[in-house]
Amino acid sequence: MRKIGFLTFTVILSFPLFSQHGIISGPMLGAVEYRDAKIWVEVSKDVKSVSLQYNKKGDKKIYTQEYKGTLGNDFNPVQFTVGHLDYNTTYEYKVLINGKPATPKAEFTTKDLWQWRKSPPEFTFLTGSCSYFNEAAFDRPGIPYGKDSAIFETMAQDKASFMLWLGDNWYSREVDYYSDWGLWYRASRDRSLPVLQNFWKAMPHYAIWDDHDYGPNDIGKHYILKQTSREIWKKYWCNPSYGENEQGIYTMFHWGDVDFFLTDNRWWRSHDKIKDSVNGIPNPEKTMLGAQQMDWLKNSLLYSQARFKIIVMGSQALNPVSPYDKWRKYAVEFEDFLKFLKEYQIDGVLFLTGDRHHSEIIKMDREGTYPLYDITVSPLTSGTHTFGGPEKNNPYRILGIDQLNNYGKITVSGPANDRKLTVEFKGVKGNILGRWTISEKELKTPR
Repeated sequence: MRKIGFLTFTVILSFPLFSQHGIISGPMLGAVEYRDAKIWVEVSKDVKSVSLQYNKKGDKKIYTQEYKGTLGNDFNPVQFTVGHLDYNTTYEYKVLINGKPATPKAEFTTKDLWQWRKSPPEFTFLTGSCSYFNEAAFDRPGIPYGKDSAIFETMAQDKASFMLWLGDNWYSREVDYYSDWGLWYRASRDRSLPVLQNFWKAMPHYAIWDDHDYGPNDIGKHYILKQTSREIWKKYWCNPSYGENEQGIYTMFHWGDVDFFLTDNRWWRSHDKIKDSVNGIPNPEKTMLGAQQMDWLKNSLLYSQARFKIIVMGSQALNPVSPYDKWRKYAVEFEDFLKFLKEYQIDGVLFLTGDRHHSEIIKMDREGTYPLYDITVSPLTSGTHTFGGPEKNNPYRILGIDQLNNYGKITVSGPANDRKLTVEFKGVKGNILGRWTISEKELKTPR
């Protein structure tokens, strides 16, 4: 664009003053499942060895996993996947640098096996997009674009099962766009900022990208360093997977009785200026998700039995009056997907999007079936704007927040067959700016 705790994670100090020697940032908790968990940390160039010690809480038997990858580079992100775990069990861990403890002891709890045994769990997650961190040497002159980063300290204290980043999680600058080293630098530098460190430790993190953490503003499939961006992405985020056939970064994960479909809106994206239609006929050559990803998404939705099926995108999907990025501008792909949802009676679909530098909920009615909703959460720390032009009194908007940095807190609750999803938009200090609730019964195809 222009411009119940189902899982808990607690940091425990082992002694008053803990050495951080060798740690650039982290540790960060990534995807957590029933039998394994991903843990990330970045270390400095002089580090010779990195290992992870962990044990079942209360058990004196300690396991050690050595990092087998290369070290000594300019950028050294390290990932561990701890396996052979028991479900619904708490584990303690710490990172060792050159054989010595380098981080406070921390703990995580694997998912509970509730299916066929219990009611679906209540859980809460945080979400948001557009995180700009000022760096005067490379920023444009004038008023700093990045705003109050203390929002991440608030979020670190806001108890949740996980954080879902909606793109523009860092902002590459002009000096970075066509430099492999610059792209690596941007991810490393922004990840390492002190204001973020407690947040990385507070909960698991999942993410999609948008243009600014993929490359230059509004860039798409023609970006010449897209392979570099994908490599960096795989090193700095611990998602369950990263596309297929070495293409894209799309993936999915489950939490409770909700499925999250994390899409890639850049890898196959035609430039926005490609005509929407040719000779009055929608242009099939203009795509945002691309054939490979669309095939995956459709089949994944058909397979899903989730109460809520949340499609996560960097660009808005439904807003008819937006003058900026939106899936609707890719008419053939968009209309084909709507036809698919209706034909196969896919229930429970919601969109969760970022990018816009304001937050809102857009409702799109559909003849003969339930309406679709697009929940947009933006921005975390980048500049905000005021609703204006055709969006000033958008008739499709049922809730809107402009001119304020904010994040989303989404809770899924209620008994089986009567689940509810509640969205809270929260300010920098955690104050509630708006709230909206929808039930699974409102997202069902009439039969």
